[in-house]
Amino acid sequence: MSLPEPRANPELFGHESAATTLAEAARSGRLHHAWLITGPAGIGKVTLAWRFARWLLAGMPDAPQGKPPLYLDAANPVFRRVAADSHADLLTIDADTLRGERKRNDINVEAARLIPGFMTLTAAEGGWRVVVVDGAETMNLQAQNAILKVLEEPPARAILLLVSSAPTRLLPTIRSRCRRLDLFPLDQAEMAPLLKQLLPDLPAADRTKLAEMAEGSPGRAMQLAEGDGLELQALVEECLSSLKRPDPARLHVLADRCAADRSGAQFTTFMGLLRGRISAGLRQAARGEPAPVWIAAHPLAAWPALWDRLGRLVDETEKLNMDRKQAVLTGLSWLSA
Repeated sequence: MSLPEPRANPELFGHESAATTLAEAARSGRLHHAWLITGPAGIGKVTLAWRFARWLLAGMPDAPQGKPPLYLDAANPVFRRVAADSHADLLTIDADTLRGERKRNDINVEAARLIPGFMTLTAAEGGWRVVVVDGAETMNLQAQNAILKVLEEPPARAILLLVSSAPTRLLPTIRSRCRRLDLFPLDQAEMAPLLKQLLPDLPAADRTKLAEMAEGSPGRAMQLAEGDGLELQALVEECLSSLKRPDPARLHVLADRCAADRSGAQFTTFMGLLRGRISAGLRQAARGEPAPVWIAAHPLAAWPALWDRLGRLVDETEKLNMDRKQAVLTGLSWLSA
């Protein structure tokens, strides 16, 4: 089983406090014209944005008893039209909007210019006009400047929902004109039943491990489950535990596996898990908790630089289409040095 597409997801996994904040703001009659919904990737930010959008477009119905805030039945016509991206009063902007033949993954100025014109129109169904910008931090500078006027002079009954995993990349003038709503990773008590529902055939111990690896992100947990994340995590632990005596033949086998996937997913997942385990080990050491043995391979002060260096290696490998096998071997050689 997999998570539904965010815009078609009828469930709210955690974040009830944030949903309540949105509902109360809307019912108050003083709903702010722009919201910046932030938090780590994969925790449900855009799912919440669309949940709020369809609830607002449906006339803010009361949730049935026992249902979380902003509830709208999946059989509701508004729900179906939002899921199909066919509601006349809803505009979605992301990196694919007016992308054309571009290979870059940013939101360009042509896409951003759709926003002011849409928000100033009269609502086709007499209610609200809603714009959801998914990955707002990917707007280039021209695109960000293109929405400043509508933020400064917002039209009536129009709302802009900016969803971002990296809000500091947005212009200060944009951030200052939005009401910020921070979402936080789900805790183990919230992740456990969710992963049991989504991955019922996976052993409980593996689900617990996935929750730890995903750091409270349901989306990340499902990506790892579908992308051999547990196996790759075991390989990460194997590599780190043998830093003082690495087996070259074994490292080549691992690097070949990462490079065999032409999409690059295995490579990025392995390197991401490697950096994640390093940062977790450092946090343990910094808190005075029992740290993994391999942390002694380098002085504590050297690990942050290694972590950063690995990140730049991944970026350069993908941007410059470099040899992924060699990148894995290079990164692991830095850790073993």
